[in-house]
Amino acid sequence: MLSLSYLMRPSLHLPTMNEDLSNMHLSKAEFQEYGYRLVDWLAEYFDNVDQYQVLPSIEPGDIRNMLPGSAPERAESMEEIIADLDRVVMPGVAHWQHPGWYAFFPSGASPVSALGEFVAAGLATQGMMWSTAPAATEIENTVLDWLVDLLGLPSSWRLDEGPGGGVIQMSASDSTHLSLAVARHQFELSGADANSLVAYGSSQAHSSIEKGARIAGFKHIRSVPVTQTFGIDADAFAQMVRDDIDSGLIPAWVCSAVGTTNTTAMDPIRAIAVIATENGMWHHADAAYAGSAMICPEFRELQDGVELVDSYTFNPHKWLLTNFDCSVFWVADRSKLIETLSILPPYLRNETEDNPAAIDYRDWHVPLGRRFRALKLWFVLRSYGAENLRTFIRSHVAWAEELESKVINDSRLELTAPRTLALVCFRHTDGNEATRELADAINASGSAYVTPSVTDDVAYIRVSIGSTWTEQRHVEDLWDLIDSNAGIK
Repeated sequence: MLSLSYLMRPSLHLPTMNEDLSNMHLSKAEFQEYGYRLVDWLAEYFDNVDQYQVLPSIEPGDIRNMLPGSAPERAESMEEIIADLDRVVMPGVAHWQHPGWYAFFPSGASPVSALGEFVAAGLATQGMMWSTAPAATEIENTVLDWLVDLLGLPSSWRLDEGPGGGVIQMSASDSTHLSLAVARHQFELSGADANSLVAYGSSQAHSSIEKGARIAGFKHIRSVPVTQTFGIDADAFAQMVRDDIDSGLIPAWVCSAVGTTNTTAMDPIRAIAVIATENGMWHHADAAYAGSAMICPEFRELQDGVELVDSYTFNPHKWLLTNFDCSVFWVADRSKLIETLSILPPYLRNETEDNPAAIDYRDWHVPLGRRFRALKLWFVLRSYGAENLRTFIRSHVAWAEELESKVINDSRLELTAPRTLALVCFRHTDGNEATRELADAINASGSAYVTPSVTDDVAYIRVSIGSTWTEQRHVEDLWDLIDSNAGIK
């Protein structure tokens, strides 16, 4: 019931039934005009991105100082808004699409992906249920079934074969958080004390492991030692599990990294799966970056045993030419996921809720609402085809192998971790300070950006080759930059 204070609130202006609101919006002709201009603007950006300095030369607050302190009361023209892309936005852009971007892991994009995102934004479909988004739902589950086959994953993860299935999440972190929540719920259903549950991850694991465990309410989070190649030490993991059981705790969840962030180390999935299965644990595989490489059959040995895990995630938005956000999450048994997340108030009930062909993705992740992310992935897979996507991945791996060879043959440098895919980790032989100075010199050039990192007090440089626009010549330019700044040979 409305309160009296609400009824007495003064109103400056309310539209009447006869008032035309259409003039508030861009007309069809205006939408076409400005839409074409923005496509042209973005096409020029893609074509000339290598002419920019990779990182902007600004200080915190510079962009905000260019903006007014309050929102405009009256409408501004699209001319002014588009002009501010160059005046305000571009001076503060870190160019993740620059061919000299070798930092972190790639943030994939492509012209066709941008077009898919554009159409999805315009349709603005709300894909929480099949009934609210039939096309969005069925394109998503079909495309994710395609990917099961393309990446050589278990056919039982296909929705049409079951009992598994896939769903697009925002990020691999969300997928990891979700797997932890499902694991906790399953243990609680069995009568386990939630305060006794233990989650395990590599000491080299992504920060999302610990964050996700905290969010899911795990009180005990273990960091498992690694071997000399930085993968989980399965024997150490088995001992930690035994010790926790002896202490009255319940081993509940473990993550196998299919490519750690620091070095792309590969955890021994099969060995971990044996321990996880013996103890009834949920086994999650995080292949956020490396999963895209599994489109090439020759790399699948890196995730040997993947058919034994309970859930798996990878990010097409990293290395598969699809712009952020687009992270795929598969579960081996979708009933456990749905059981954990399904809450059905009257306003969400619908006529197709009991039809197994009508997937309601609201029960497959934390948010109720969801965007039509599958459209851009569908565009990418169709526009490039698996053959071209394999060539894209293989080229980056080959260029990384060449860079690795140059590092090995240079007495000033040394590798700090084995290369598995397209990430090369190396340091200056003169030590940590020389390594940091080399990284600083590369990043100060403006033409390349690498990530300095540290493992066991050893500083090193990460070079991740994976940008959409990187070509072999750019990697050769990077080597020239390394060579010229590494000091006397």
